[in-house]
Amino acid sequence: MSDFNTDIGPLLADIVEEAGRLVLPLWKSGLTVHSKADDSPVTEADRRGELLILERLETHFPGVHVISEEDASEFGTPDAVGERFFLVDPVDGTKAFVRGDPNFTVNIALIERRRPVAGAVCAPASGETWYTQGSQAMKRVVGEAGKPVQARAWAKGAAVALVSHTMKEDTLKALADKYGFNATSAMDSSIKFCRLAEGAADVYPRHGPTMEWDIAAGQAVLEAAGGSVLTPEGEVFVYGKADEKFRNGWFVARGK
Repeated sequence: MSDFNTDIGPLLADIVEEAGRLVLPLWKSGLTVHSKADDSPVTEADRRGELLILERLETHFPGVHVISEEDASEFGTPDAVGERFFLVDPVDGTKAFVRGDPNFTVNIALIERRRPVAGAVCAPASGETWYTQGSQAMKRVVGEAGKPVQARAWAKGAAVALVSHTMKEDTLKALADKYGFNATSAMDSSIKFCRLAEGAADVYPRHGPTMEWDIAAGQAVLEAAGGSVLTPEGEVFVYGKADEKFRNGWFVARGK
């Protein structure tokens, strides 16, 4: 059993990497895609990855509540949750996964008092993992030791926004006018938070629906790297919204 008084970020990194190794052979494999109740896709990779993560978390942190995407989709979310719980997304960016795009991730975050305090995000296709360690954000690539990463200061005149592939042109223009970025890069999943955390981009404005498990691990990493995730009004972004079935409102993720 692991101790919450110790730094659990590296352990979460180990778990997401193990799950990543499990789901990676199913990428580009022509696996069957099923529809969930909300018509979003789910694959055998999601299900297998979630089962492994749930087993590992129960081994290391017995009795701690875990809210995971596929379980929540099948059985619903709890009506209440305590001050400490895990959020799990075994394959974030399932649509990207299905179409063969490498920008899908495996995510675990620890929430305490409504805030993400530790997290890990693995991108199995590229062999990259970002995670919290103490007060730092770290990145490691398969076969290499972890190294600290930091968000960059706003690149005035050359600021890059990360957006989804499906964003419409008029929406993109409205966001550029509001947030003042100069260029965009389209990608799926929580990897957008990690690119901000390592200083590869400047802002990720999300004026659309997400769930808590989609972004919690990415937020933990980004904040440890010196970035922020706030509401568009500049308010703190909180978790444990059981009364809203763990749905998120709009947010803006930024580097420094």
